[in-house]
Amino acid sequence: MKGELEEAVTLYKKSIETHPTAEAYTFLGWTYSFMGRLDDAIEECHKAIAQDPDFGNPYNDIGAYLIEKDELDEAIVWFQKALLARRYESPAFPHLNLGRVYERKGQWTEAIDSYKKALALNPSYALAKKALGRLISSLN
Repeated sequence: MKGELEEAVTLYKKSIETHPTAEAYTFLGWTYSFMGRLDDAIEECHKAIAQDPDFGNPYNDIGAYLIEKDELDEAIVWFQKALLARRYESPAFPHLNLGRVYERKGQWTEAIDSYKKALALNPSYALAKKALGRLISSLN
């Protein structure tokens, strides 16, 4: 969070050597994403999934990285997998991200539905509120 990304990579790798967890691989991937290394980030998420297929975060993160790469159709599959994950503390995230994909594809009804699902799971989710409000007002 301080922007010391190279040091974070080193520390995550040391942690993984000692005790590999899906969370550590996911956070290493997240760090790579901040460095613009999206393919490396995706690779670490795949390692996280291999470590714990029930952990939802890496599925969502792969989808988010694919959005950044403008691979929208591929991203949808990963968000759908995140929604099926048994261990995921933030299930509103993949709904918001699906909304982002559908909005970029011009699929307004699907985008609105996804934003509403995110808000149903987390009524105080500010990004979902903002996205839904912006999209609805742009359609009026």
